[in-house]
Amino acid sequence: MIKSMTAFARKDVQDNQVTLTCEIRTVNHRYLEPSFRLPDALRELENPFREELRKQLKRGKVDVSIRLQSAESGVAGFEINEDVAHAVNEAANHVNRMLDNPAHINALDILRWPGVLSVPEQDYSSAREAGLSLFRQTVAELTVVREREGERLRPLFDERLAQMKALVATVREGMPGLLKAQEEHIRERFQKARVELDPERVAQEMVMLAQKSDVAEELDRLNAHINEVTDTLKRDEAIGRRLDFLMQELNREANTLSSKSIDAGVTRAAVDLKVLIEQVREQVQNIE
Repeated sequence: MIKSMTAFARKDVQDNQVTLTCEIRTVNHRYLEPSFRLPDALRELENPFREELRKQLKRGKVDVSIRLQSAESGVAGFEINEDVAHAVNEAANHVNRMLDNPAHINALDILRWPGVLSVPEQDYSSAREAGLSLFRQTVAELTVVREREGERLRPLFDERLAQMKALVATVREGMPGLLKAQEEHIRERFQKARVELDPERVAQEMVMLAQKSDVAEELDRLNAHINEVTDTLKRDEAIGRRLDFLMQELNREANTLSSKSIDAGVTRAAVDLKVLIEQVREQVQNIE
């Protein structure tokens, strides 16, 4: 199955007085590289999140963002230590009485003093459970999106692979006629040079030509690699690295075919092959 490494998923959940939002973005990367932006209340979930990602994803740069919003807000959520506040105020007034030009102290100055204002610790245990469940749901949705995006590439792969096979078949079918034409060309060259045709010399020339232009192995390997790509696309596993390797092998054989070419038609076929291989390779870079 083809899975794209480019995807996005977002889910929300409300738990008691807390609203959680999870967003996951993935792009192509050689390995699995997750990064997390989590609120402090959910920081301890990072390791479970990593384990869940390793179960579901094999490759890709993954950006995870979770936002926690509490319905409670305002001063009701603060606690003021009145004893400390009174002590700070008395100390400030005492110092002011010692100064020639005393500065006025206001409420905000007192509230900023350490220990005066505090936020009561909240119990986020249920939010953590909800966050873990939300994360799993978001990853599941992300996987579906990656599969859907990957399957959209299948027609492109099928079309390019069919074109590659057609080019290989055309070159293979044309090789006997091409060698025959080259033999005639050698004979004409001898005749124009008014050299007596020596069957042994002609045979030697043809053997050398055949060795130089023998592309049967390259054509066989091209077909084998194309078939392997087709089979790999059907596997239900991470196939991106294997496809990338096969693209390198296909390109190597196409280059060899071009270097052995003794005909403009074969050269054009080799160039067309390399163009098709590059088009597939560009898409393969985004496959898990």
